[in-house]
Amino acid sequence: MSAVDTLTETPLGGPTLPQERRLVTSIPGPRSQELIERKAAAVAAGVGHTAPVHAVAAGGGVIVDADGNSLIDLGSGIAVTTIGNAHPKVVEAVQAQVAQFTHTCFMIAPYDSYVSVAEALNRVTPGDHDKKSALFNSGAEAVENAVKIARKHTGKQAVVAFDHGYHGRTNLTMALTAKSMPYKSGFGPFASEVYRAPLSYPFRDGLSGADAAKRAISIIEKQVGADNLAAVIIEPIQGEGGFIVPADGFLPALVDWCRANDVVFIADEIQTGFARTGEMFASDVFGIVPDLITTAKGIAGGMPLAAVTGRAEIMDASHAGGLGGTYGGNPVACAAALAAIDVFENDGMIERARQIGALLKERLGALQAADPRVGDVRGHGAMIAAEFVDPATGEPDAALTAAVAKACIAQGVIVLTCGTYGNVIRFLPPLSIGDDLLHEGIDVVAAALAAA
Repeated sequence: MSAVDTLTETPLGGPTLPQERRLVTSIPGPRSQELIERKAAAVAAGVGHTAPVHAVAAGGGVIVDADGNSLIDLGSGIAVTTIGNAHPKVVEAVQAQVAQFTHTCFMIAPYDSYVSVAEALNRVTPGDHDKKSALFNSGAEAVENAVKIARKHTGKQAVVAFDHGYHGRTNLTMALTAKSMPYKSGFGPFASEVYRAPLSYPFRDGLSGADAAKRAISIIEKQVGADNLAAVIIEPIQGEGGFIVPADGFLPALVDWCRANDVVFIADEIQTGFARTGEMFASDVFGIVPDLITTAKGIAGGMPLAAVTGRAEIMDASHAGGLGGTYGGNPVACAAALAAIDVFENDGMIERARQIGALLKERLGALQAADPRVGDVRGHGAMIAAEFVDPATGEPDAALTAAVAKACIAQGVIVLTCGTYGNVIRFLPPLSIGDDLLHEGIDVVAAALAAA
């Protein structure tokens, strides 16, 4: 059966796919294997892939490959297709914009949709203070610009990031990122004036939020000094680092210290943003208001877009021409973002994320109770993780994690690993997925764990 045979078109062009796990060949099938061989010959070896499939369609909670296999998608393109792939509202908005114009460069001939996206971000991000936004292409670019803005505003240079943090693959963001392989190894030297503080990691450090914050602040004061520090940047819930949820009180204590010391607090919400955690932003989960917030991934339904949003007086620190980029705030991506934000605000996405989180925590919690190799289950909303350990020692078990993930993909369930120690499986399903697919996906995970 051809993959095209399973695909019908809605009036708006979005794919309507049977919501089922279906294996008609082994993974990879022959057509996918052909693409993998072409990739090996044409694409740089450093560009890896998780699932050995040749995707031809995606929607709801599935990805269909060229061999007709339908895989359950528990990764949503690393939290990008949060509202579902090819959402009809996004498709309609993109098609309309492409028919008008694809690019003018906002810095040359500005257009309405960029301003409208900035207005929307200023409205939906945490805090009721005056805000402004600037648009970019990728999460890493947003982080770089947030640091630039903070340095310009404060007149200081140093930046503090945290253990296990991930902020991107550009030079500055590699310096901010904690994990060497595969993100940093061999790519130095890195940007200077970047320092690292210990994170609150309740499963491994056992500290209260207040004690973890006291430890981090003490190190920052001793090793960097508030007088030298432009910004603190942190993911409210870490992504690549292992979906680490800090203990209650940790983030508010950091925010308070930053406010008292003229340090810009930057929340990197590139993976946690836009309903993913069961709130519009993870900062809302912890009751904090960042000075600057970086967004990307889920912002535009799969189109490349990113942003920095923050206090107007900080955002305005840069001189004219100091921020921008040729493609930043591309009109097609902006059209997609406006449609996606409409879906997030008006189509029940926050509540759906909470429902998904409850289901995942219940199922994974049962696995944890039955199998001591599941050391921890954590997260909020549709951003849940299971950490795998040696039950005798509590040490991370990366080999088990890799084996479970590989077995899941072979059985038609796409899961992603993460964690500094490589021992975490993260669950990032699109919010358009049905409960039946979620249950079936966790059934496959449980079977893979039992067989590992």
